[in-house]
Amino acid sequence: MSRDLWGPAADHLAEELTAAVDPAGTLRTAALRRLRCPALPPDPVAPALAGLLAGAEPLREVAARLGFSDRQLRRRSHAAFGYGPVTLRRILRFQRALALARRGLPYAEIAARLGYADQAHLAHEVRDLGGAPLSILTGPGPRGADVEAARRRPDRRTVGSA
Repeated sequence: MSRDLWGPAADHLAEELTAAVDPAGTLRTAALRRLRCPALPPDPVAPALAGLLAGAEPLREVAARLGFSDRQLRRRSHAAFGYGPVTLRRILRFQRALALARRGLPYAEIAARLGYADQAHLAHEVRDLGGAPLSILTGPGPRGADVEAARRRPDRRTVGSA
């Protein structure tokens, strides 16, 4: 159960899922319950925060530019997006990598452009965040079926599987 997604409720939900006769139904109910929570007004700083996190500026400098302490940056990021700034930065970079791959750029060029250490680092991040290699996430065919098939396969982490 991912704390990044469910926050403090992750442990309780994990226990519910372990004891559930119908884990999928339990998870569906939990997701619907979470959606029905009264929404707070959006944080007016969220767009600027996301924009700054999309860059390579150190987090301390991002916080300073927004007039926040490091802790405030973490709290505001988590409240607005459900993730801390480090995780949000990873997700934003992953989304840019997918967009570039869909435009046909070579994986090594994507890795270099977006600041990954190398193509293997890109491959690892894509697999970690997307659950499948980049070629599956951007390849032909119905995306959902390809991704599900890749998730059911044994883990094959190789440099070429970006």
